[in-house]
Amino acid sequence: MNANPDRVADSAKPEVTAFFDPATNTISYIVKDPGSDACAVFDSVMDIDYAAGRITHQSADAVIADIQARGLRLEWLIETHVHADHLSAAPYIQGRLGGRIGIGEKITVVQDVFGKVFNEGTEFRRDGSQFDRLFHDGDTYAIGGMAALVLHTPGHTPACMTHVIGDAAFVGDTLFMPDGGSARADFPGGDARTLYRSIRRVLDLPLQTRLFMCHDYGPNGRDIRWETTVAEERAHNIHVKDGVTEDQFVTLREARDKTLAMPRLILPSLQVNMRAGALPPADADGRVFLRVPVNGL
Repeated sequence: MNANPDRVADSAKPEVTAFFDPATNTISYIVKDPGSDACAVFDSVMDIDYAAGRITHQSADAVIADIQARGLRLEWLIETHVHADHLSAAPYIQGRLGGRIGIGEKITVVQDVFGKVFNEGTEFRRDGSQFDRLFHDGDTYAIGGMAALVLHTPGHTPACMTHVIGDAAFVGDTLFMPDGGSARADFPGGDARTLYRSIRRVLDLPLQTRLFMCHDYGPNGRDIRWETTVAEERAHNIHVKDGVTEDQFVTLREARDKTLAMPRLILPSLQVNMRAGALPPADADGRVFLRVPVNGL
């Protein structure tokens, strides 16, 4: 099925509630069908004190509390991609509220790469079966009476997907706010040229489409923001506004990526998120460990 951007203008306008996690600069969302009590959660956060090796759930508990206070019914827990900067709380939320966990079908590529990096062995399944649904480009699914359309938008990672729901699109790390530009493309499986083409696909959506970011870092000290529009991105995005060619973007993106350090939580994040948010299996004594591959990334 091919994506048809024109359908966005004729669909419902979802109600979007944002939750900002300052420890990881991540924005999670509750997306509610205005015609029912159905909702979805996008890109949830599980808290970790890396130095202490302690997992907690304050961020996820805030999302759960809001859903319960409004009497909503959780149908989906969506991961826009395998995050390298925060741990997913999807199974924790699912255990309390239900719902299905979904991600792009290229999760299998990510699992294969990082299964080797972390020496996971044959017991770690690399078929995406830890998730309830693997989305393909052009797939649709329902949140109550709302139809959601899934676009494959790789470049940051192979599994990146943009979810178009009514007049809103949840872009993951494919785009940042106009003054933030775009996400890095130097992770394994990432590619700046592919990212440019994915971004232009998003920017071919109707101009009034609301775009919701997965991260914001407050460039130049401004307040944190997470919502913009296709029109604003096309007019003002510092990396990919209209008139920037593919070659210009690739040159800029690759040069910038060479200056960036690895995300602080990349090692625990990848190990957990490629398992749909589950921790690695416990050892015979019930202890859970996250690995640090030396010179492995």
